[in-house]
Amino acid sequence: MVVLKSLSNDRYEGLEEIVAIARSVGWGAAKILRSYYRGNSNDGNLEIQEKKDGPVTAADVEANHYILEELQASLGTQDFGYLSEETYKSLSAQMQESLQQQPWVWIIDPLDGTRDFIERTGEYAVHIALAHQGRPILAVVAWPEAEKLYYATLGGGTFVETSDGVTTPIRVSERNAITDLSLVASRTHRDERFNQLLRQLPFKEKHYVGSVGCKIVTIIEQKADVYISLSGKSAPKDWDMAAPELILREAGGQFTHFDGSPLLYNQGDVNQWGGVMASNGHCHSTLCTQASEILAQIDS
Repeated sequence: MVVLKSLSNDRYEGLEEIVAIARSVGWGAAKILRSYYRGNSNDGNLEIQEKKDGPVTAADVEANHYILEELQASLGTQDFGYLSEETYKSLSAQMQESLQQQPWVWIIDPLDGTRDFIERTGEYAVHIALAHQGRPILAVVAWPEAEKLYYATLGGGTFVETSDGVTTPIRVSERNAITDLSLVASRTHRDERFNQLLRQLPFKEKHYVGSVGCKIVTIIEQKADVYISLSGKSAPKDWDMAAPELILREAGGQFTHFDGSPLLYNQGDVNQWGGVMASNGHCHSTLCTQASEILAQIDS
């Protein structure tokens, strides 16, 4: 069994061995999703269930089972908690409370962008993050249709790995004027308040992409520079944000609430309420300030 120890100054013994496990699991989950996406699994039947927070398919369920089974086989359940989109709501209140007490927690979205998966945009992803005391220290984001996997460790940088095993460090763009920046946003999940905010921010252009993981990859691939999340009646969840956050930050970007505070995970409420700004980092504080001021005007 792999042992992970926290050392001083945000250093962790055993992290490289664990990130190798997480990368392998990410590729395995991506393979499962691609098989469903092409109609090669379950006779092409996605078994779509419409739920309050969005659709769930047989692909979500199988990928989730695979990820949990593989991680728990390698790492066990004594030292690690597991916070997954597909299983969290089925936990009892006592089990959810127990999970909050765990210092080490895996935060998993086996299929981020389920609607894009169903609609065949190709913009879906696998998110796997390991958080320590509420902050991510390891992250994997796999984009199955691009046949790429992005991974990061705290203080170790971000890397992109292709299906043939080639691994390359990757960094965000150096664009540093707001009028030169491009925004990546959801095709859906935008209410009128959010649309008003986007119309008043002076970005050079806007791109529309599905999964949060795919949006953040678009930033670290230097095809865009900014992503904004603004909760309305609902909010993104821990599993939407944890893995994408770390791969962006370790690629040189920033990912915070509008007030500059860090996102915290496994705090009991899995919703990430309010405004969240993710960027290449160069105009981050200014963008946060502008977004807050615009929203104040909209809400007045």
